Amino acid sequence: MSGMAMGSMSMGGMPPLIAFPKYYWAVVGTVIGIATVVNIFNKILYRQRLASARAGVARPAKPRLWLMVSIATAFALTREASNFSVRIPLKNRFLRLPTVGRVSLVLANIAVLLVLCFYGFDLNDRWSRENIGYRCGFVTIAQFPLIFLLAGKNNLIGYATGVSHERLNWLHRWCARCLLLTATIHMGYFFADWAPYNYIATELRQNTLVWKGLVAWAVLVWMVFSSMSPIRGWSYEVFVLQHLVSFAVLIGFVYIHTPVEVHVYIWIPVALWWFDRVVRILRIMYLNISWFHPRQRKNGQISGFWACKAEFTPLPHKTTRIVIRDPPISWTPGQHVFLSCHTIIPLQSHPFTIASIPEDGTMEFLVKAEAGGTKSFFKHAEKYHGLPTKSDRSRTKTVVIEGPYGTLRPLRQFDSVVLLAGSTGATFTVPLLRDIVQGWKENASTAEGTRSLLKPQTGAVTRHVRFTWVVKSRGQLGWLAEQLSSVYSDFEALQTDLRHIKLDVTIYVTCDETFTEEHKNILSRITASKQPQHGPVELRSQTPSLDEKGKMEDALGKITEVKATETKSCGPNGTCCCKTTIDETSLENEITTCSCCGPSDQAPITRPTSNTSSVSSSTEVKPFVHSSISVFAGRPNPRDIIRRSLEQAWGESAVVVCGPQGLVGDVKQDVCSLSDERAVHKGTGAQGIYLHTESFAY
Repeated sequence: MSGMAMGSMSMGGMPPLIAFPKYYWAVVGTVIGIATVVNIFNKILYRQRLASARAGVARPAKPRLWLMVSIATAFALTREASNFSVRIPLKNRFLRLPTVGRVSLVLANIAVLLVLCFYGFDLNDRWSRENIGYRCGFVTIAQFPLIFLLAGKNNLIGYATGVSHERLNWLHRWCARCLLLTATIHMGYFFADWAPYNYIATELRQNTLVWKGLVAWAVLVWMVFSSMSPIRGWSYEVFVLQHLVSFAVLIGFVYIHTPVEVHVYIWIPVALWWFDRVVRILRIMYLNISWFHPRQRKNGQISGFWACKAEFTPLPHKTTRIVIRDPPISWTPGQHVFLSCHTIIPLQSHPFTIASIPEDGTMEFLVKAEAGGTKSFFKHAEKYHGLPTKSDRSRTKTVVIEGPYGTLRPLRQFDSVVLLAGSTGATFTVPLLRDIVQGWKENASTAEGTRSLLKPQTGAVTRHVRFTWVVKSRGQLGWLAEQLSSVYSDFEALQTDLRHIKLDVTIYVTCDETFTEEHKNILSRITASKQPQHGPVELRSQTPSLDEKGKMEDALGKITEVKATETKSCGPNGTCCCKTTIDETSLENEITTCSCCGPSDQAPITRPTSNTSSVSSSTEVKPFVHSSISVFAGRPNPRDIIRRSLEQAWGESAVVVCGPQGLVGDVKQDVCSLSDERAVHKGTGAQGIYLHTESFAY
């Protein structure tokens, strides 16, 4: 580029150079506008479904009007295509390629950029090389605002489209790679024009614009390279710091390399960066300084300068429970906050999913100890938990929170919901489950309302929920066992007024071979000692067609042992990690368990009641979880779980998964194949499937 005014240049009757950034933003703006319209439609649909349910409309989650059916069909086809990904079999695993939706979006962006770069030029004409270089430079500079719009936590595109910042971050990285592509083409065509005359070295020595542009290109290469996942994961805090420094250097050199006509495309990213920082600072101050919460201070919930105090408790599997009592903010289930505790890990902030709901009056997190800050949290919890202290100051630490962030469509609007989680992924799905039960409580406590979209909507459309959690041992199950038992007790209490609702909760234990056997024995003793109100509970899925009292009791005694060589892999310490996949459709007559390599060193799962006045052989014992929660030894079959839920759905269903990449990939593949197999919204009567995935990555 040149420092002269060049934006008005017109080459061979084509539009001036300054017009091409506008063309690019016309395309980008159209895409953002369509996504915004879809977001607004989904919000209206949510309110309409809940209003219809309150008015007593049958099957409110099922579209009826031809227009709504057409829209649902379009959504179903788009989801089915965009969520599909190719799996390449490798040794003992699969290589999963990016989804068709992501690939299509990136390729579409590249196609638009290349068309704008080369439109109207003869690529074989050597005299057009410099003109192509100028055009590519203007197209390159046009991309800067989009990259920064996708980067911030206070994301304007995210607010408009209903997509949270962490789900746009991959697009931010790919847009930066597209920027590098067009910048390289811009530089390459100038070098190709100078090379026949051996003029490249001369330009670099004598033309300051050339070497300034080369420095900007080198910084961009570094930023793209350092943002790749393996490098970014070495030390995220170091990555963020160097990324900000590189950004400042890049913007500075681009500014002095480009003509004044396009400087607006540089000032916009700077303004966006400052907007994000100012909003975040103001939000952090409001959330964490107690002076901004006079009501809580007056009630004694908050004292001192800082608003948030946290308790750290060690849990099994190197996990820390962090609890903030009387938090100064509200949130919706599934959201996360950035948490800092500078007395334990200075100058660090980590994103954690909120494992509680606002009605609890506490903000709770379950943090798995990995390298870095989370490991320091666990060490602190181990060091101070249970020690006698003279004051609350020794038991709690001041923390700073920022958020909440994260969005997904409210699950109360769906007829059937499938929630699948692995390990700490339950911190995402358990609050969603509890929120649906809270909606059922609102249904039971409120009389039939009017069908109005303007009034705040309460209640839930949901009829059926299937919750599945995969854990390694009873230690992980203990993280949320109390919450799950409470949820099922609430559900049983609601069945008197809401007979149409159904809840299935299933736990899969993969590395604790004695737990399911002990749990079964406890349930057998309870069954033998008294007649349960809701039937005995077995170690298999609660299938509606089975007799809850007869066949389940028979199943308790029919255990089929699978050969150890086929069902388990032994860890270095003699631990067992069962690989049996449980097929629930074949469990009417028998239960499959794992035979593992060594005895478990876990403590017994029984525990005495709260009455400790006498300890004897007759001490009452309780199951580890609610007796109506099914427990299996093995791994789930996500496809079977999802299919059985879809087959009984009366309207649109939701499938939500949070866990390791393998589980998330399997669920995504299963939903796509089931949507195609069932011909969703293609004349078969099968209803739509909304899929939301979360994985252990950032």
